[in-house]
Amino acid sequence: VATSSSVMTCHSPLLLLLVGIFGPCSGFKICAFNVQNFDEAKSANFRVMHTLTRIVSRCDICLLQEVKDRQGNATKALVEALNRYDDYHYKYVASGVLGRTPQDQEQYVYLYRIETVELTDQYQYIDRKEGDADAFSRDPFVVRFQAKETVMGDFALIPLHTMASDAIKEIDKLYDVFEEIKRKWNTENVMFLGAFNAGCGHMTRQDKANIRLFSIPGFFWLIRDQVDTTVVDTANCAYDRIVVHGEPFLKAIKPYSAQVFNIANEYKLSKERVLEVSDHFPIEVDLKTKSSGQLQAPVQPLLLIALSVITSALHMLPSTSMV
Repeated sequence: VATSSSVMTCHSPLLLLLVGIFGPCSGFKICAFNVQNFDEAKSANFRVMHTLTRIVSRCDICLLQEVKDRQGNATKALVEALNRYDDYHYKYVASGVLGRTPQDQEQYVYLYRIETVELTDQYQYIDRKEGDADAFSRDPFVVRFQAKETVMGDFALIPLHTMASDAIKEIDKLYDVFEEIKRKWNTENVMFLGAFNAGCGHMTRQDKANIRLFSIPGFFWLIRDQVDTTVVDTANCAYDRIVVHGEPFLKAIKPYSAQVFNIANEYKLSKERVLEVSDHFPIEVDLKTKSSGQLQAPVQPLLLIALSVITSALHMLPSTSMV
């Protein structure tokens, strides 16, 4: 799924004028961000926290990876900053410390808006298959959410931050997590997201034959191979991915919304400032809301007509009257 300049956004002043009549045009945003060694020291950096707050505040749910916050102080500081930043209120749920060695240990953390989504369940996956020696470097911490205003409603999120050298094995193993969640929660509405290291030399076209999320029908990769999710100029790799299972979930995705959020361009930050935050860019996707799902088709032409009428009327006003 790619971005498109032809899609009407909510940022036009004239369009904002009509939102009250036709309803909101934004979707429900799910984000994933490898925030690179997020710990207490990093949370003490005001510039980093300000940028991170701006990023997360765009999302209804945001998965953070590479959180190294055993005491939870850095995460709590971020939630406090978010709750001061705008009118939404945020909570979080975090996994325990995961990883084979002290150097690799980190947590998965989900931050979410309590006004738009409810956490209904959580499950720490543990690899129990005999003879399969700890396939994951960090076992997925799976959560289930209910977002009543979305077309999808109920869904599960399965995160993954792979060890680059084991990326193929770990991504393939996600299918076993899917099967377990399907049995445990009786749902197939599943999204996989995170820093898969699914690009460049870590996952080639030939490797896809050995990954069940490619070889078994019904899994849709929303962040494509050609996308660059890295900050540095020396790499051009789609390391970070979003995958959904099933056509119902795919149809519940807002078209053209799965993308990288380039904070360098969006926030006019230097490369050095961005790298203070992370060497990855956030990725995101929007779910259709019930209002947008029901009104989107008939409203688009009406919006265009209304905009045309207003624009024509403004052009007929004397130039001295223009603000």
